[in-house]
This record gives sequence, C-alpha cells and structure tokens, in this order.
Amino acid sequence: MKLLSLCLFAASALAAPSTIPRFRRGHSRIVGGTDARPGQFPYQLSFQDITFGNNIHFCGAIVYTPDTMITAGHCVDGENYDNPQNLRIVAGDYNLATDDGTEQARDVTLIIQHEDFNYNYGWENDIALLKVGVALTFDKYVSGVTLPAQGQVFTGNGIVSGWGTLTHGGQTPDILQYVSVPIVTDSACRDSYGASDIYDSMICAGEVGKDSCQGDSGGPMTCGDYLCGITSWGRGCGVQGYPGVYTEVSYFVDWILANA
Repeated sequence: MKLLSLCLFAASALAAPSTIPRFRRGHSRIVGGTDARPGQFPYQLSFQDITFGNNIHFCGAIVYTPDTMITAGHCVDGENYDNPQNLRIVAGDYNLATDDGTEQARDVTLIIQHEDFNYNYGWENDIALLKVGVALTFDKYVSGVTLPAQGQVFTGNGIVSGWGTLTHGGQTPDILQYVSVPIVTDSACRDSYGASDIYDSMICAGEVGKDSCQGDSGGPMTCGDYLCGITSWGRGCGVQGYPGVYTEVSYFVDWILANA
C-alpha cells in the first residue's frame, strides 16, 4: 500500500498587492466533481515532495512530452519546492492511496520557472516546466496533452481534474476527480476580482459549487482536445462570484516551445 499525505498550505492568504486575498490552489478535490475512470486523463500528474520519503502530493502537473511536464510557477516557488532533487512526478496514477499498477514515477532533474513570475506582484506568468531524467513511456494510462495555437481563444466549458480538496480547507480524495466548469469572460472576471488582478494571460472558469481547489494547482484545464488552462489561484473554492483563475496556456505556447 502506498502511504501519501496531502499538504494544505493554501488556507492562508498570500501577500499580494490587492484587496482581494489570493489563495493558491497547491501545497495542500475538485469541488462538485466526479470520480474519474482509470486512464481517463492520461496527461494528469501528481507532483510530489520526496524530501522525507513520504511522497507528499502538493500540486498537480501535466504531461507534455515524455520528458517535459507543465505546472504552475508557484508550485516551484520558495525554498521548499525549488530544489529538483526533492521532487518527483507520478504519471498514470488514479488512487493515490493504493498501487494501481499503472504508475510511472520519475525524478525531476530540472525546473524552468517563467522568468517573469512573482506571486508577490500579481501572479502573472504562473507557469513552469519540469524535466525528468528518465522519459515516460506513453501507453493508455500515460500520454501528452495537446497545446493550443498561440493566441487561441476558448469559450464554453473546460474540464478540470486533480486530487485537490473537496471544499476550501476541506478533505482530500484518494481518487482523481474531475468537473466541467463554464469559462468566464475576462471582463466578468475583472468585475469580480478587480481590473488590476486579472491579466490578459489568465483565463477564468467556474461557478457556485464547481471549481478547482487546494491541491489542484499546476494541474490541467482542458477545452475539447486542448490544454487551455493551468490551475493557478482564486478566492475560496466554488464561491459565489469568484471563479477559479487559470494560467491561459495559449498565451504561453511560444514560451513552452522555446523552453521545452
């Protein structure tokens, strides 16, 4: 049996230049979600801290190529999470509490955080790449996500997945969760959070009772066949008037291709 603890550091507000407290959605279930099927989200990763041998899930991440993963910049920011020798990703996982027989664990060997990310100054450019020393083997449980075109615009609904908490500051699931969330326009999102808090490089999605939450940071939001968002931050989880805020992947395609 696999023993794994989930950390919950997101319940406290970060120091950001805004009157709206920002809660990062990593370092801790999808709110209003459903159990995924094994292999349903083959690009979903568990991002883990192995410093003390406890394999602590603290963020999500996303398979891009066999040796390059995508996550949120804040997941690798700070002294506890910026040393690759203490970090690993696990692909093909489904139930974090058991050995499913489909997992592929890989040590992280290099972190490429966006050069202009700083959560003390608005959480802009919240994206990072992870390199692994041994390439993943793609199969029906593990495969890469499809990037959109640079500047591609998405409307409708997105699908968010992860092992984050079921409610803000609440319990965590063992089984991977997913939920469909409506994409919110930039103008509506700025009306909620404030014009200075929502950058062009962000995309908002969610509604009351359906949202990402702590432990989902760095994980995927997909729109059809494409990766459209990376779980980033928000006020609470599934709260009226405050959708989840995601890194808008189509804004960073050129950056990803240049650094992968």
